[in-house]
Amino acid sequence: MGNKNNIEIIEIGPRDGFQNVTEFIPTEKKKEIIERLIEAGVKRMQLTSFVSPKHIPQMQDAEEIVKYFINKYKDIRFFALVPNYRGAKRAFDIGLREITYVISVSEGHNRANVNRSVDESFEELKKIIEEFPEMYVNLDAATVFGCPFDGEVTYDQVEQYVKKAVDIGITTINLCDTIGVANPEQVKKVVENLLIKFPNIEFHIHIHDTRNMGMLNSYVAIESGIKHIQASIGGMGGCPFAPGASGNLSTEDFIYMLDKIKVDTGIDFEKLLSVAKECKKTIPGVYSGHHINIDENLICSF
Repeated sequence: MGNKNNIEIIEIGPRDGFQNVTEFIPTEKKKEIIERLIEAGVKRMQLTSFVSPKHIPQMQDAEEIVKYFINKYKDIRFFALVPNYRGAKRAFDIGLREITYVISVSEGHNRANVNRSVDESFEELKKIIEEFPEMYVNLDAATVFGCPFDGEVTYDQVEQYVKKAVDIGITTINLCDTIGVANPEQVKKVVENLLIKFPNIEFHIHIHDTRNMGMLNSYVAIESGIKHIQASIGGMGGCPFAPGASGNLSTEDFIYMLDKIKVDTGIDFEKLLSVAKECKKTIPGVYSGHHINIDENLICSF
């Protein structure tokens, strides 16, 4: 079993959750929610994504959001998602020094999500790493546990994918259950094997709650040795290019569980719950305290 001390919860709601809201959320409202997440104790957060405003209007204020927070909070680890080289350059030019790039393990989903082959995506990732050496680049590995287009994803596929990423210099990889099909035994096997074979890589886990498995699979990941869990306030988010996918692991629900089993994350549950209630009250599309009614956008929530 993994050591359940020093578990880091990474908040992804301001990107993954907000992105799936059709009606534009005023920039000041986004700032208010992010400020309150910081006040609740969140220390690492995905702020936004540098995508085409034409395709995803919700992210049109990416530069303003990033500039505001990286200048105000020097002790918080902020990062953003980028789908391509252009997005990486925008992030770098505004002063951000940590990004996430997305590549699916499966060919079918990668083409649906970013209209490229897996090899083409890795070539662009290599270019980003080479041209922005000051940028810390995380890799989101989509469809690790199954693909809506190609079906089963084998462990050998995942291992070869990770090896390819490591060979070009990636040191942080986020294992994403894009459509929420993972089961506890699968999570245990994948995580334990990868941690043994790639001991110098920082692995994260990102579980969708499609079949109400988010809490269980994320907990199993911790038991198997994962130290970094991605979650979204209110369970907001989803994957428009993964048919059947629903929202993300709810940050407040997971913090509640960790509090009960005496795992200290440094995040205040009551303050976090207050933020979730505010999101439900003021952001169009939030319902039942969790999840977003998804409209078609481009970059998947992994």
